[in-house]
Amino acid sequence: MMWLAMILIVLWLLGIVTAYTMGGLIHILLVVAIVVVLVRIIKGQSIL
Repeated sequence: MMWLAMILIVLWLLGIVTAYTMGGLIHILLVVAIVVVLVRIIKGQSIL
């Protein structure tokens, strides 16, 4: 799960660089990844 979050963060940074092309999609994916990590923390599961 942590690898997925890292990949999404890298894609999000690429979205910032490319600005208007894929930026919206990357930001949505980053938010989804953060929500998934928070849900796993709340449930008491390991993030990794």
